[in-house]
Amino acid sequence: MKFAPLSFLILLYSCSPKPTQVPSAPASASVVTISSASATTQNDYTASIQGKVNVEIRPQVEGYLERIFVDEGSYVKAGQPLFKINDRPYREQINSASASLHAAEASILNAQLEIDKLTPLVQNKVISDIQLKAAQATFKVAKANAEQAKAIVATARINLGYTLITAPVSGYIGRLPKKQGALISRTDAEALTNLSDVHEVYAYFSLSENDFVHFKMQYPGNTLEEKLKNLPPVSLLLSDNTLYPIAGKIDMIDGQFDKNTGAITFRAVFANGKGLIRSGNTGKVRLTQQHQNALLVPQSATMEIQDKVFVFTVNAGNKVNKQPITISGKSGSSYLVTEGVKPGDRIVFSGLDRLQDGTVVKPEPVQQAASLSMNN
Repeated sequence: MKFAPLSFLILLYSCSPKPTQVPSAPASASVVTISSASATTQNDYTASIQGKVNVEIRPQVEGYLERIFVDEGSYVKAGQPLFKINDRPYREQINSASASLHAAEASILNAQLEIDKLTPLVQNKVISDIQLKAAQATFKVAKANAEQAKAIVATARINLGYTLITAPVSGYIGRLPKKQGALISRTDAEALTNLSDVHEVYAYFSLSENDFVHFKMQYPGNTLEEKLKNLPPVSLLLSDNTLYPIAGKIDMIDGQFDKNTGAITFRAVFANGKGLIRSGNTGKVRLTQQHQNALLVPQSATMEIQDKVFVFTVNAGNKVNKQPITISGKSGSSYLVTEGVKPGDRIVFSGLDRLQDGTVVKPEPVQQAASLSMNN
């Protein structure tokens, strides 16, 4: 039996017709058309919260702390007693000053009697007027001494009044580091306590220089005072990210930037009638802004690479192209875009990680409004 040569078989295989390769169909891709719409953006800024009035309660006189009328955290009304300093030394000071005053008043009477005695003698030229002038000078000295004694009595009464320390405003008592029996004075480094009036609270937050420039551009008004009047209400996020139920109002912008941080401080005021917020709390102030004719791009239609955000645009031939975009803010689950796309552009809505530049896709249109409602 004879076999065909190997070279003949190879030639026969090479001349035989090859099977035709059918190109694969383009992959389907959800595509959304960019359009302009109204949007609201929100920016959160870390805030420190203080009571409308925060007062350090300090003694004005030295002495032993005799009584403490309040407890830590209690609510007090303006004028309510807080502390009592032992007042016996100050009562003795009043007694001593009063005695000096009585002596000075007696000296005035003696000086007046001397003047009354010498006046007719001088008039009748029995004695020279030198003695009368000396008596009149003594009278003036006695009056001056009496005035000085009155001032000492008044000072002693003021010091006695300082032994009872009362609340200058209504509010909540802080910690009480000093205990009954402690020796206290006005030079102590630590205050007796802190008193916070928190029926309204101030939330202080800062904007960078760029944010401040943007702030001045986005709200109506020719001056900062006019812009403050036109600002919408602001919200307060508490430390656990819950929303405080009462809206606030920005009422103050600092007069200058902080040299160390390069930021400027804003103040928002919030009503706090129920005392839910205390001085020293932290949170975030949320500013909102309305945008008209904004270009909205769903976040799911973007990808971030090296601090840049990209979308895949779809051209007329259904070929995708990776395009960087510039974001100016966020509204819900969508970005506000200022550069990179324009109204009418088509972009891939999802599955971006499976795409490459130049890939041809089979578009499956998705209504933008529907996609946004699903994500918001």
